[in-house]
This record gives sequence, C-alpha cells and structure tokens, in this order.
Amino acid sequence: MSIDDMVRRHDAIGDRLAAMAPGLPAVPVLRSVVVTCMDTRIDVLTLFGLELGEVHVVRNAGGVVTDDVVRSLTISQRKLGTRNVVLLQHLGCGMASFTDDEFTEELAAEVGMRPQWRTHAFADPVVDVRRGMARLRHDPFLLPDTVVRGFVLDAGSFTITEVESTQP
Repeated sequence: MSIDDMVRRHDAIGDRLAAMAPGLPAVPVLRSVVVTCMDTRIDVLTLFGLELGEVHVVRNAGGVVTDDVVRSLTISQRKLGTRNVVLLQHLGCGMASFTDDEFTEELAAEVGMRPQWRTHAFADPVVDVRRGMARLRHDPFLLPDTVVRGFVLDAGSFTITEVESTQP
C-alpha cells in the first residue's frame, strides 16, 4: 500500500473520525501509558478493551525502554497527568532474532559506518520487560509514585502473562 492509498483511505473516513473526536481529552482519562512494540498485530485499544482518549500509547521496535521512551513518559506524567505505565512485549518478537552487534555489523558493511544508536535487541521478552520495569522504577525523572507493571503477549492466542518484578 502506498502513502497515496493511505491518504485516500483517510479521506474516505475522515468525517467519521472527526465526529468521534469532539470532547476527547488530550489527557488520558485512565492516567495510564502503554509502552509496546510496533508490531502491526498489537492493537492496544482492542487488546485491553479501551476507547480513544483513555491512554497514551508509546511504540518502538520491541517495546523496549529506551531514553526516548523515558522522555515520552516523563512528558506524559509531568504535563498530562499520567501515573501508570504498562510495559507490553510479545513472544516471537523480531527483536529476539538478532543481536545489537550483528545488526550494527550488517549496517556497517552496507553503508560504511556504524549507527550511533543501539537496537536494544533482546533474547527473552520476560527478561527485557523485567529490566524495563526496574529502569522505570529507578528513573529520577519519573514521579516516585509511578505504578509500573509488565506483561508479555502471546500474539497467537492474544493472552497476556504478567511479569513479576524482582524489586519493589
């Protein structure tokens, strides 16, 4: 699908979307943020039975806690009143199919230089969610009363399993 096709689809439904928007707050009603993978199978609103306006959704490759995720969460908390964070990664994620070093070397071989950023690839989503929760719970920019919980989604059955933290 081209970008032109996407714009045509938008034009076909734009009026319906505008009819849904009046009264929707920019501030998430549930005061929550979901950090998840950019995988196209994950529809956060449907997965948790949510409506537009209830949560912020932050996506990246793998749903990993990066500096930019912390930046987004800090803004969401301090400017828009959120207090809860759900980390949601999934089984079978492409981020578990390579390592940072492998990808960096592939890019270096192709373009002649290594990227300045890391991929944050991981082998096990449970371990990575646990590490992400620990990072968020200790980040000085997030509010101290932030509730952080982590889950792993089975993208085949759409069941979620909570990841227990190793620390309070």
